[in-house]
Amino acid sequence: MIIKASERGGARSLANHLTNTNDNEHVELYEVRGLVGNSLHAALLEIDGVSQGTQSKKPFFSTSFNPPQGEDVSYDQFMDAFDRLEQKLGLTDQPRAVVFHEKEGRRHAHVVWSRVDIDNMKVINMSHFKNKCTDISRQLYLEHGWDMPKGLIDKLERDPFKLSNVEWQQLKRQGVDPREMKMLCQNAWKHSDDLNS
Repeated sequence: MIIKASERGGARSLANHLTNTNDNEHVELYEVRGLVGNSLHAALLEIDGVSQGTQSKKPFFSTSFNPPQGEDVSYDQFMDAFDRLEQKLGLTDQPRAVVFHEKEGRRHAHVVWSRVDIDNMKVINMSHFKNKCTDISRQLYLEHGWDMPKGLIDKLERDPFKLSNVEWQQLKRQGVDPREMKMLCQNAWKHSDDLNS
């Protein structure tokens, strides 16, 4: 299961993105924990409101959990992955919201945690979170016997043409199919005479 994460702000835009039914066939708010608000918008606005006492611009830790293609991952397996990452990052018992998306018959999940430590009114430091996400991903691939991507085995094997989430979203807003753009770049690279061509 590939885990991508970021520290971010923007309660409304994040809630709008996670409840978007244009890009997803099905959206399910699965859990809201530790918050009064029972809708995603209310929950994220609540976290944002509490964060005003910390002066933090990025009170959210937003993650996506993407299972391997063709694997049927149960809710319990997803919840186990969420709990492991939460513990590794020091977010245990922090307020969180869990949203499941289904796209083209494939389910993936988003979890948004509050980074606000209410007892001390400061945000939780998320040092080395990318490495910690990668560690949990590797553990999950090994434990479930899933075919591990080469880039997860050795980061030097990562696809140099892989688009970041920001690049992917930017292309979609411009009406460009990111998969087609990636394919064009790969073909150009493959058929060039040298790196400078």
